[in-house]
Amino acid sequence: MATTSPPRPPLPRAGGVFPTSGPAPVPAAAPPVRWAPLGVAAVLAVALTGWVWTRYGTQQGVYALLGLGLGVALFHSRFGFTSAWRQLVAVGNGSGLRAHALLLGTTATLFALVLGTGTGLFGSTPTPTSSPLGLALVAGAVLFGIGMQLGGACASGTLYVVGTGQTSILLTLGGFITGTVLYAWAFPLVDDLPALPAFTLADHIGWAGSWAVTLLLLAAVVGLTSVVQRRRVPPPAEEPDTAQGWARALRGSWPKWVGALALAFLGAGVLLASGSAWGITSAFTLWGSKLLQAVGLHPEGWQYWQQPALAAQLEGPVLADRTSLTDLGIVLGAALASAAGGAWALHRRIPLNTAVAAVVGGVLMGIGARLASGCNIGQYLAGIASGSASGWIWGLAALGGTWLGLRARRLFGLSVPAPRDSSC
Repeated sequence: MATTSPPRPPLPRAGGVFPTSGPAPVPAAAPPVRWAPLGVAAVLAVALTGWVWTRYGTQQGVYALLGLGLGVALFHSRFGFTSAWRQLVAVGNGSGLRAHALLLGTTATLFALVLGTGTGLFGSTPTPTSSPLGLALVAGAVLFGIGMQLGGACASGTLYVVGTGQTSILLTLGGFITGTVLYAWAFPLVDDLPALPAFTLADHIGWAGSWAVTLLLLAAVVGLTSVVQRRRVPPPAEEPDTAQGWARALRGSWPKWVGALALAFLGAGVLLASGSAWGITSAFTLWGSKLLQAVGLHPEGWQYWQQPALAAQLEGPVLADRTSLTDLGIVLGAALASAAGGAWALHRRIPLNTAVAAVVGGVLMGIGARLASGCNIGQYLAGIASGSASGWIWGLAALGGTWLGLRARRLFGLSVPAPRDSSC
């Protein structure tokens, strides 16, 4: 009669507060610097910043610098939204979502200071991010949650991974841009879906009250993920290659808390400089529509682009657009950081199932982001930090989309974390 060995007792981590089924993997040493990609990225970063600074002014130059900083921070901390939700839903590892809570709480603190005092640079007046609470918000977030699990990255993740040379993510980006353009084309069909008015805490209890309630809700998220993790005892999260000592700042992986703080301060910088929160996906609609114009089509006639502010955006140059500048800065910042860390590499062979999933996932994210008036950055991060109910609803709906997306990954033959894995 066969016998089975008793299960290995869980190994606690962080003093037993967040147990995992094994110790965290020891990170490998960072590979040598990739000097050629580093040089190319440095030249492009200087050229982009210098051009927009001299051609369009200091404010646009600041946007480019903030984008570069965001790209560096995203890469070094490998700050994941897609992986955080995947690990929580699949195996109960809440470390990523707790990092989100730190990012959201710090950003909410900085936003409360900026928005509560009305402080803005370059003559801007800061405004909170808040959207109507309705079908478009929920459906868009669910589609985005499914799409990011198929595409392998969220909006910010897509941009910074493009900067690291991963060619498969270009398919996700192409699908993403296509999805946003499809939304713009179909805008009259979805413009008037049922919704309740936007709800922002500060309108009812002031910015101090909004900040306090937001922090309490985020503390509840930390507590809930801790309970889930203790019950499920998931595998530990993977640890990327890193340098040690002082070199870790330039060539290593940063702790998630460092990345969260860096992203929060840089995101607050975008709010200070422009008057609105950091966003990503509106630029994709602009890029796709500009490409259509370049081949002789006329998206400017669509109802979406007939809106005055959007019409001005389409008529203007791409490098005068704030979101385009921060997006391009993220790509170049990640290229600088990944080349310095030896992680920049082209991946030429893409399995067909991965390629198809990347495109499908990108299209779903593009449609979902515009339908919900924002993505994991422009709605989830900016909305919650602004004390808006739309940010919380987006997060819950995207979590449900993640659950569906993990099942869709299996249809495409993609892996899903399992409790018996050594890491997730």
